[in-house]
Amino acid sequence: MRKYIIRRLLLALVILFFVSFLIYVLMRNLPASYVEQKAMQLSSSPGALHSYHEWVALLASSYGLDKGIIPGFFSWWGNMLQGNFGDSWYYNMPVLQKFFAVIPDSLWLALFVMIFQYAIYIPLGILAARKQYKPSDYIITVLAMIGISLPLFFVATMFKLLFSVELGWFDLYGKVGRNYPFLSPWGQFWDIVQHYILPVSVATIVSIGGGMRMTRTNMLEVLQSDYIRTARAKGLPERYVVYRHAFRNTLVILVTGLGGILPGLFSGFLTTEILFQLPGIGYTSYMAILQGDIPFTMFFLVFMAFLTLIGTLISDILYAAADPRIRLSSK
Repeated sequence: MRKYIIRRLLLALVILFFVSFLIYVLMRNLPASYVEQKAMQLSSSPGALHSYHEWVALLASSYGLDKGIIPGFFSWWGNMLQGNFGDSWYYNMPVLQKFFAVIPDSLWLALFVMIFQYAIYIPLGILAARKQYKPSDYIITVLAMIGISLPLFFVATMFKLLFSVELGWFDLYGKVGRNYPFLSPWGQFWDIVQHYILPVSVATIVSIGGGMRMTRTNMLEVLQSDYIRTARAKGLPERYVVYRHAFRNTLVILVTGLGGILPGLFSGFLTTEILFQLPGIGYTSYMAILQGDIPFTMFFLVFMAFLTLIGTLISDILYAAADPRIRLSSK
């Protein structure tokens, strides 16, 4: 197992190198960037000291963009290995400082969505499998299809229209309300919770459909296995058969999705954060991309690639933990 993990980590490092190079090339060839926008602003201001092209050259030199792609990439890669990702052009602060400032908001959002996802779609998927072709199965299947079919922006718009505009229960967007500085500590905490209710609800509703279908399908396949029929023939209670025998083997398939949880926890729900303007890593990265902020965008994309590789490794290890028949080979 140790040799397998070491080999996978080394392979992940090689993959990360080439992925980061591809991302760097794409970033360097964007049709517009913050440098060009800033140069246009400086050259058009009253009493400008330089022309547009002169400002572009000066800013590119200060940001290290005057080098070729290959030298520039290796310079960036060397700084990255030292933990230096440069300064964000748009946010005007070190990239890591901005990242650590906004990541808690995305972590809380993703954590609660993940908890509600598993707490809802696993029991409902098991119930649908146990009650196959019965009314409860049809109802759960229809709800799953609705959850899969409805786009997130539509659900978010309907929720904001109903609960924010019509009922006035929640604010339309943001992390805190306008009266936040004047509230007591408990009031400030509850204000933040209220602003998270709609984003968490929307992200959960849209994402549980696929999980319910996957759980139902896998549970049906396991319940039709020979060892399940044998357990029932021995007179074991149905609840014991379902939750102690069948569900354990269903976990082998469910852990497949765990590989995406790790990058999801740190990337945030990009569309949800944008629609509700939550200042998490997803919304922050979106604004950085719009402004052509190459340092922050490079860090975010490479970091996500790294988390995806680590998440895949974790999924492979969990396979062995969930099913004793699966053994990882170090060969």
